[in-house]
Amino acid sequence: MPHRQKSLRSGFTLIELLVVIAIIAVLIALLLPAVQAAREAARRTQCVNNLKQMGIASHSYHDQTGAFPPGAIGGTWGNNGMTWRAFILPMMEANPIYNAINFSQSTGGQSATLATVWYSTINTFLCPSDGQGQSPAGFVPYGDLGTYSISTPPAPPGSPAGAPAGTVVPATNYYYSFGDNYAILPLSGPNPWETPAGSNPQIGWNGYWGTTNPDGKGTMRAFSDYTTGQTTNMAGVSDGTSNTILAGEGLPAEDANNEMWGFTSAAMGTTIPINWKTNLSLAAAGSYGTTNWNGRFSYAARGFKSRHPGGANFLFADGSVHFLKASINRVTYAALGSRNGGEVISSDAY
Repeated sequence: MPHRQKSLRSGFTLIELLVVIAIIAVLIALLLPAVQAAREAARRTQCVNNLKQMGIASHSYHDQTGAFPPGAIGGTWGNNGMTWRAFILPMMEANPIYNAINFSQSTGGQSATLATVWYSTINTFLCPSDGQGQSPAGFVPYGDLGTYSISTPPAPPGSPAGAPAGTVVPATNYYYSFGDNYAILPLSGPNPWETPAGSNPQIGWNGYWGTTNPDGKGTMRAFSDYTTGQTTNMAGVSDGTSNTILAGEGLPAEDANNEMWGFTSAAMGTTIPINWKTNLSLAAAGSYGTTNWNGRFSYAARGFKSRHPGGANFLFADGSVHFLKASINRVTYAALGSRNGGEVISSDAY
């Protein structure tokens, strides 16, 4: 019988290729979440370091002046309006930017004299986990895509051709705390979080955004307001510096008042739940001060939030940084916001 020579097979069959591709796809699916988690962990660590630097700078300012910096200078564009961020720049090795600020002029009227500051991106004031809607890096639309703007400096590089001044503004992810003062009441209507005076429990206290109310009864219960220039010092933190929030994270893309240097973006409060979404535009949510609590123009935008899953990072008055979960008890969260409310908070409450 004739000898039959076996043919040698080269390469893979279609089925073998499909099996290999399937295995690779499964491995990628298993590894991708781990890679993303590792990247987020690195970004979160950088965010913690940013807040720690602000804590060191704030304490250095306190050591030199005897008080923490005010939330902002004055309450009108004619009274400078610079926020606390400007005051701690020398303690953050940002003297060139600090020296370029003309504190005798308002932030809304400096125009070209503020250009050096306006065009500067300070990475320490930006959370690496955010980065959404910032083009160029560190800039976001003020108000509602430029249609609501009170900023007069020239539009920064990267703005659309022919864009009016103030279309985009330098932004930040970090805000001082006005604590458990009202963010919404009595500015607007009833809301799901704050309760009227005398309620049990009472969430929110007179002095919206840390200022005095029109009736003169409000007090600043934390570290910042945005109009009256109030300040406090270590002696004013009778609740304990390890149980009191000094600053925390925010998302400029979800806030109409998102400008880094202007007084309306000085602080946020602890009566609004962490990570509450306020991403609706003016057209979708209504006018400024709307009671649509998902709008960038509502007072609910004054709440701390971040892109970190499940919560946000907070700087405490003792200089430590803690990650607070979005599920934190409302009463506990409000208590952490006050520096002298007399609340007792256990170590395992947050």
